[in-house]
Amino acid sequence: MNLLTAFRDSTRAAPLIERIRRRDTGPVSLMEFCGGHTVAIFRGGIRTVMPEHVRMLSGPGCPVCVTSNADLDRAIALAKTPNVVLTTYGDMLKVPGSRESLAQIKALGTPVEIVYSTIDALRLAQNYPDKQIVFFAIGFETTAPAAAAAVIQARNWGLRNFSMCSVMKLTIPGAQALLRMGEVKVNGILGPGHVSSIIGAEAWRFLPEEHGVPVVISGFETLDILAAIDALLAMIEGGKADLINEYRRIVKPEGNRKAWNTVRNVFDVVSSSWRGFGEIPASGLRLRREWEEFDADKRFEITVYPSDEHPACRCGEVLRGVLEAPDCTVFGTACTPEHPLGPCMVSSEGSCAAYYHFHQSARLRINNSKRS
Repeated sequence: MNLLTAFRDSTRAAPLIERIRRRDTGPVSLMEFCGGHTVAIFRGGIRTVMPEHVRMLSGPGCPVCVTSNADLDRAIALAKTPNVVLTTYGDMLKVPGSRESLAQIKALGTPVEIVYSTIDALRLAQNYPDKQIVFFAIGFETTAPAAAAAVIQARNWGLRNFSMCSVMKLTIPGAQALLRMGEVKVNGILGPGHVSSIIGAEAWRFLPEEHGVPVVISGFETLDILAAIDALLAMIEGGKADLINEYRRIVKPEGNRKAWNTVRNVFDVVSSSWRGFGEIPASGLRLRREWEEFDADKRFEITVYPSDEHPACRCGEVLRGVLEAPDCTVFGTACTPEHPLGPCMVSSEGSCAAYYHFHQSARLRINNSKRS
């Protein structure tokens, strides 16, 4: 961003911030369900300009963070299978499993490769026909179309050495699970822009209609988020609960039907294990029977021992909005991005990492604890 753009945006933000501060809502809690929003909120300093009565919470919007240790342990077991090369996105490497991480086994010689897209994994399968290339697929609805397309392409290319271990998840069942748990009072929700570009804005109408919670679909620029917060507070102030799409330049009411139909043709909806939540029905994606030749869980026999988590890690509570990152006793001391105890400090979209890198009050708390 150049200085002219920064000045223009700050000038446009000022009246929005002032309007937010004048909203007579009483104490309210707003939650985002997108890791991209979490990072944008911290990077833009949005929490620091909120009035005291407006509390911002981060929900289970980071796909790396909600991946359970049981699923990560499964990927590690697959990586150790003879003749297998496990491929996945970079954020997953440093996430601690029950006993080790993908980065640790890679350092010991286990073939684990970082890819930037599914096409990278397919190219590896083409280039190394004597190896079994397994793609560890994580993510929400945003990345599911690319995963589905990769499976279709693998069949079109006749790749018999490509398979997928899918632990992809669906955002809305996660949101519903959080609301049903009732651990935190959520007065308004910042709807995820990227996910909604696939499933559509209308997919979130259940929030106002079934739960009486207003929702605003937002983009990722600071002005987008401030406008969405103002719209949420305006509904709360007026005693209304509705769905507003503030990201109309990208998100359509019906979403991207072609992309979502591709996902539905390749994947079945199944129950899935979420970190901090346990098993959530109808919240995961598994390859359909017609595509099971590419299902790594069916292709390989592996042994996975019972999983557990570091006893000091409270990532699950952070994902549920019950705990804010700096209130964890190991935040910024025993647990840092260089030496994480859990995924919320690893992922670029994790709430703990966002606090650590961008939130000044959190940094001050870390420095004070180190001096004491």
